[in-house]
Amino acid sequence: MKARIRDSEFVSYLLLTVGTFFMAAATNIIYEPLSMVTGGFSGIGIILKKVLGHAAGISVPVGLTTTLLNVPLFLIAMKMRGAKFIKKTLYAATCFSVALFLVPTFAITHEDYLMAAVLGGALNGTGIGLVFSQNASTGGSDLLSSLLKRWFPGVSVSELLIFIDGLIVLAGMSIFGINTGLYSIVAVFVMGKVSDALMDGLKFAKMAYIISDHPADISEIIMKKLNRGVTGLDGKGMYSGREKNVLICVVSKKEIVKLIDIVKSTDEKAFVIVTDAKEVLGEGFVVSSP
Repeated sequence: MKARIRDSEFVSYLLLTVGTFFMAAATNIIYEPLSMVTGGFSGIGIILKKVLGHAAGISVPVGLTTTLLNVPLFLIAMKMRGAKFIKKTLYAATCFSVALFLVPTFAITHEDYLMAAVLGGALNGTGIGLVFSQNASTGGSDLLSSLLKRWFPGVSVSELLIFIDGLIVLAGMSIFGINTGLYSIVAVFVMGKVSDALMDGLKFAKMAYIISDHPADISEIIMKKLNRGVTGLDGKGMYSGREKNVLICVVSKKEIVKLIDIVKSTDEKAFVIVTDAKEVLGEGFVVSSP
């Protein structure tokens, strides 16, 4: 059991690491060379550096602005989400900073702003989706959007992030020009859609309804071989008038083929309905194969 927990923690931190490097790649090889402000606290820092430098001759480092904005946000997150969330978020934020240092800065799109918006949005969205999937954040606007989720339960975190970053992009547009700003909006939109699709894909599971004359045998094999729980409901065939058990079982996408094989090998006449379970909440359920 302890080994499984350690493996799960290792995979979680591995995904956080990979996600932050995707985000750093989007920043260093796409956004920064083309001066694209795509949101985030770093975007606010870029805007403030430009405005204060022009108005007062003060050069405020982007990193300083990002840190000053993140400190109160981390304190609020600690109170709202707990130490476990902050632990992973601090790791992700630190890893993102390291990744920004390690990933070299060079342009790969060569003034092709449309390609930069699509590719940068895809890379950034993949990174953010991986980080969000581990119940963490890299700070900045993505942490803010995850906290605002409490007051907007009907809106996804990615949609909130699109809104916040959109406002920052609009502010940047007034400073750096409408052409760059419009492509930045495209990048933010792509980023939100990719991260949403990734998060939904990681949470998807399959739910099977099984109607059989041998419910006990099927349940026993499923629980033994797949280590999944099975719920039995009382049912009645309205055409035949016969009482039957209806089994309900939720498994990962990888396991659904095994489940169907178990059912068919036990009862060839069993009736099976398989549907998507977009999100599964409950103690002990893990989407990945046990």
